[in-house]
Amino acid sequence: MAAQLRKRATQLAVERGVTRERAMHYLLEVLVKARQGESPESISMNRPDPSMREKLISRCHAVFGRGPAIVTRAPGRIEFIGNHTDYNGGTVLGAAIDRGIWVGLAPRDDGRRRFGSELSDQAVEVSADKLEKQAGDASWINYPLGVIAALAEFSLRAPGGFDFMAVSDLPMGAGLSSSAALELSSALAFLAMTGQEADRETVVKIGRHAENHFVGVPCGILDQGVSGFGRKDHLVFIDCRGPKFSTVPMPGEARFWIFNTHTKHALVDGLYAARHRECMEAARLLGVAQLVELDPAQLAAKAAGLPAVEARRAKHVVEEIARVEAARAALAAGDLPAAGALLTASHRSSQTLFENSTPELDFLVDALNQQPGVYGARLTGGGFGGAVMAMTGAQFGDTQAQAIAKAYRARFGGEPEILQTRTGDGAAVVEM
Repeated sequence: MAAQLRKRATQLAVERGVTRERAMHYLLEVLVKARQGESPESISMNRPDPSMREKLISRCHAVFGRGPAIVTRAPGRIEFIGNHTDYNGGTVLGAAIDRGIWVGLAPRDDGRRRFGSELSDQAVEVSADKLEKQAGDASWINYPLGVIAALAEFSLRAPGGFDFMAVSDLPMGAGLSSSAALELSSALAFLAMTGQEADRETVVKIGRHAENHFVGVPCGILDQGVSGFGRKDHLVFIDCRGPKFSTVPMPGEARFWIFNTHTKHALVDGLYAARHRECMEAARLLGVAQLVELDPAQLAAKAAGLPAVEARRAKHVVEEIARVEAARAALAAGDLPAAGALLTASHRSSQTLFENSTPELDFLVDALNQQPGVYGARLTGGGFGGAVMAMTGAQFGDTQAQAIAKAYRARFGGEPEILQTRTGDGAAVVEM
């Protein structure tokens, strides 16, 4: 019986894109319900994973010698469509997913701030007296430190001393925005610790401010907005000029598969910042404040005077904004093939005009689009490595995914990490 459960849990983890521990917990819940004569329909693998909560508490005890007083969680996100449109004032569609980052926080009265993670048994300690950007192995704490620095900008108090622990079931560097998940889970924990309330839009803006002004990545509102406003079985639509947030129902038959190449995905290394500068320069030369002010026809009429690089960047952004609106209309009509074609068109534009793709990402998109059951595929996130997202129907499964991985291995030597994921709810404080 135990061996069968372990085998089924392994299969289920692959099928549903969850941890093996979460799949085992689910199967045990189903068995208990069945023995009690109750229906297992209420059991969901999409709700926050109890094994992650237990892992967080265990890590807190191991590193700090005590458990957390506050637990929060924020999801990673899929950039569905809208690549580099956010900081250009455009629109974007994204999905919060059922994996994320968990934060546990316990206050201290001695002014010491200690940061721990699952990656090390040694905490990083800084003083509450001043905020200094960290380097090297401690650089990950710049995200929660940036949140603390941002609080005053929104007339909110910063916390004093604390023990801080972060654990994750979200692959890092895969274009799923682990940074935004860490920022939002940190913000909710700090607000809860200080007894303050802030509306969801403010929490999202705190996360973006941290990344822009402390970490140093000139991102738009996409990552934090989707992580904050996510909703199960929905996409998040953001008009970045407001910003304004709303949700769009996602047809239930759609599935998301992530293929993480584990190739370099470091936004702070200058590539992201370079594209940001190029877009700003294109807007300046075109006489607009942001590229969103132009539609494709208007851009075509003005683009002749642009330098070649700025012309390519502007064409990608302006046409991508149009694709976002077309995708929203296709989803409202339940037309997944049309939405999928727009995803692939988005990738081709990233590949040739925005030049933030890589040979590995292009290979995966090409291979996926040859598979039955795949509606479309594109890079997800900032690009320059990372992951490809495919939207599929139920007929695309692990056999097809492994065939893609085998072809990738034959071409590049490595093997992509495969993650099937589902939509999930946004950032929240977790009941203790």
